[in-house]
Amino acid sequence: MFCVRNGSRFCWKWLILGVMAERGRPRQPVCVSDEDREVLERWSKRPKSPHSIAQRARIVLLSDEGLTNNEVAERVDVNQATVVKWRKRFIERGVDGLVDEPRPGAPRTISDAAVEEVIVRTLEDKPADATHWSTRDLAARVGMSPSSVARIWRAFGLKPWKTDTFKLSEDPQFIDKVRDVVGVYLNPPEKAVVMCVDEKTSIQALDRTQPTLPMRPGQVERRTHDYKRHGVTDLFAALNVATGEVVHQTRPRHRAIEFRKFLDAIDDAVPADLDVHVVLDNSSTHKTDAIKTWLLRHPRFQFHFTPTSSSWLNLIERWFAELTRKKLQRSAHRSVAELTADLDAWIDTWNDDPKPFVWHKTADQTLDSLKRYLTNL
Repeated sequence: MFCVRNGSRFCWKWLILGVMAERGRPRQPVCVSDEDREVLERWSKRPKSPHSIAQRARIVLLSDEGLTNNEVAERVDVNQATVVKWRKRFIERGVDGLVDEPRPGAPRTISDAAVEEVIVRTLEDKPADATHWSTRDLAARVGMSPSSVARIWRAFGLKPWKTDTFKLSEDPQFIDKVRDVVGVYLNPPEKAVVMCVDEKTSIQALDRTQPTLPMRPGQVERRTHDYKRHGVTDLFAALNVATGEVVHQTRPRHRAIEFRKFLDAIDDAVPADLDVHVVLDNSSTHKTDAIKTWLLRHPRFQFHFTPTSSSWLNLIERWFAELTRKKLQRSAHRSVAELTADLDAWIDTWNDDPKPFVWHKTADQTLDSLKRYLTNL
């Protein structure tokens, strides 16, 4: 029997087969228990789940909703055979069937005892001729290959070649000072300016012994490793926390008299109708009788001292890092006068488009971070 459709002829037999194909093969229903559903939904939504596991979990969940293999394949964007495979695996073995089976390979040759020996020696022992183990030295000691030692270190996060530095404050008023300084950052007083003040002492005027070779395609900038010293200068700087503007002076020495003159400069720079809250460290030059007398004569100034050994609380240190990275690290100066002029020009450029540094953490969050660090010591 024939019929005509779109000007072509086809057999009713193929029409019947097509309808059967659309219906698909008889499928064994997927039944997901409440316990399995909780696991599958967690796998499918957790950001850290492997993509393959999340995909398989979605296949099973959609199949449980009664969707056909074709519909599930279209929704998950996979091949129909993939849907059939993981449906079957779930029906046979439950959620355990969705996890990849161990791949074939050579049997493990390093025992747990050998792994433990590597870890214990790395943490509690050291070679006779060095301060820490290398992969080759430790491999020779425990009788395995350097690559095996490296894999064990990598698996347990051990890096004997790296060190870090720290300094814990022993200030008895540490907590009170942290709350005071952070409180000034996050909730500055009304009709007041918050200034972070410090000195970058002994900035050296350094000149390379030979001219620096400029960068060119395929070649980085080159300079000699040695240099000539042409004297030092001290930079006094005050960072306006709200605007990012910097008041500065350069002085040949760093004494209380120079600091008092710098306070005069801050006094001149801040409008007379505003109070001035100064965040600074516990340097002896900040606490002399001359400075205390100056404060009595300028009642609008109030000092907020950071805890000892806690310069990281002072935002001016972040600005000093910018100065070092962008100007001092790769510059050359033949005299202190040239260095001073270069510093003045750089700071003037900064003040043309200042960028404030914003403190985000509360005092409690700051103290909690320190607590977590101490628990790892």
